[in-house]
Amino acid sequence: MASTQSSRSRLRVFAEDYGLLVIAVTFALLAITGVVLFFVGDAAFAKELIETYGLYVLFLIFVLEGAMLLYFAPSEGIVPFAIGALATTPSGYELDTIAFIMVVAVVGATLGQTALFLLAKRGGREWLLQKPWFRVSDSKLERFEGWFDRWGRPAVLVSNALLFTRGMLTVPAGVAEMDLREFVVLSAVGTLIFESWLAVAAYYFFEFGVMELF
Repeated sequence: MASTQSSRSRLRVFAEDYGLLVIAVTFALLAITGVVLFFVGDAAFAKELIETYGLYVLFLIFVLEGAMLLYFAPSEGIVPFAIGALATTPSGYELDTIAFIMVVAVVGATLGQTALFLLAKRGGREWLLQKPWFRVSDSKLERFEGWFDRWGRPAVLVSNALLFTRGMLTVPAGVAEMDLREFVVLSAVGTLIFESWLAVAAYYFFEFGVMELF
């Protein structure tokens, strides 16, 4: 028992001393990946990556999307394209593959948002605004901070479930020092709602043959 408590104590000390460094390094690696893909890739490149590496690259793309570092492909088209590329067969749709795509989408995006959330919580608002990879302006961030101040924690879920506002409450929630577990749950549920309606839309578009992604 004493040994377990000692291990937890050491882990807590490490997290307090080096937590921000670990998060910053991880985020820097994600930012470098996003910037590299921005210069060497485009939407067609994202399509090729997904077709070649499947769920593995899809997971990385969603982590970048959650961390607001997805510069090289439209995030709204990722799940529909993945369903078309990975789960569609001549005889119909592979529901287990669609389920895996949804899991990858939710877990990847939530991990990316959590990384940005922790960075905002530890580093602060002004620190983020000084970073070249953080592409949200001061005025835009201030607007979404107003949303968070007005609507509180549910705004994280709602914003994640809507087009054009996905992830925009991540930094305000972090700066406000929202509980991590609560943020993760609300972020994941919002992402699940968002990706679910995209998947349903993709199904009907593919069914009627009117969707051509990327």
